[in-house]
Amino acid sequence: MISRFVIGALSAAALVMATAAASAAPGARQAQPAQQSGSYPVNPFTNFLALFTAVPRQVVPFQSNQPPGTIIVRTAERRLYLVTGKGQAMRYGIGVGKEGFTWAGTETITRKTEWPDWTPPPEMLRRRPDLPHHMRGGPDNPMGARAMYLGDTMYRIHGSNEPHTIGTATSSGCIRMTNDDVIDLYNRVKVGATVIVQR
Repeated sequence: MISRFVIGALSAAALVMATAAASAAPGARQAQPAQQSGSYPVNPFTNFLALFTAVPRQVVPFQSNQPPGTIIVRTAERRLYLVTGKGQAMRYGIGVGKEGFTWAGTETITRKTEWPDWTPPPEMLRRRPDLPHHMRGGPDNPMGARAMYLGDTMYRIHGSNEPHTIGTATSSGCIRMTNDDVIDLYNRVKVGATVIVQR
């Protein structure tokens, strides 16, 4: 296990160094500013960390009377299931609300956004006055690569730039996923999909 970790760490370091060298090379094409392009690469180092912290997504047996395309979040299990039909679902690891911020209910996805901006709600700013009042979407944004908005609530299923929080209860009620997983889910579900959150 240790040797596997060391090899992985060296590989990630080599990837970062190679990327930096390519960017600095004479004549190298400069990337467009993220704010102008509206598209961002997923940080390779973030993905590397997720190899050790995230639960690999996979198709699993799953009995449900819900139609395909329904999302079922099991908060206590810290797993999200996308019903695919035929007694199966795609399972993802998630981060959930910390104590006092968990919730349950049925909502629908009312909006989907790539690289969403983040505006902390007033109650969050009261708890954390150090937070920015607004943050543009991008790799450093805690909303991550994609967001799916749930009804008219403040809750979302979204990515994260902190993959080590997947599998933990640390959010203010939102459902966190790794950026790779949230992109995968985003591409599979539609606006109007049902989301059932269970404690």
